Amino acid sequence: MRFVLASHNRGKLREMQQLLSPLGAEVVVPADLGITDEAEETGRTFAENSMIKARAVFDACGLATIADDSGLMVDALDGAPGVYSARFGAPACKTDADRNALLLRKLELVPDPERGAQFVCAATCILPDGTVLTAQGICRGEILRANRGDNGFGYDPLFYVPQEGLSFAELPAERKNQISHRARAFAELKEKLIKYEEERHAEQ
Repeated sequence: MRFVLASHNRGKLREMQQLLSPLGAEVVVPADLGITDEAEETGRTFAENSMIKARAVFDACGLATIADDSGLMVDALDGAPGVYSARFGAPACKTDADRNALLLRKLELVPDPERGAQFVCAATCILPDGTVLTAQGICRGEILRANRGDNGFGYDPLFYVPQEGLSFAELPAERKNQISHRARAFAELKEKLIKYEEERHAEQ
């Protein structure tokens, strides 16, 4: 089966290709099919935004489509920045460094035991027969008081995983891709796809 990943991120494409290769699936991005329009993320949750992105690409091509939406939820900020993670502090904050600096300012007076946070990823797959599969992955951690590490992107330098003793930006990419919120969401989605294929073949 051919899948379209509703993203322009080639790194994410490589991850998805590795994940679905055991299923004999081919994965492409919208640009490979001449689709350049991007859906407006108007959802109030990661799940809603994931569905919006998947539906837009699916309606444009009719092929099996996978989309995800993710972000950082900080306990002391009542779950913010949440779905606005990539737009946190806009328009003043334009870069990852700007957004990280803003986050540190907002948490400056928050004591260490109350700096809990989680990365959340919601994934959606729409199949050619209209079947919709959804999954969610969560990775708990804490917000550091200063950036640590040079890997990753976004809030990774501030997101500390106690079980690993490292920030996301200090973890080797291979390890991060095993424990991250996105890895967990896509692993769950993969299991649902396997079950779907097994049931489909059983009916034939």
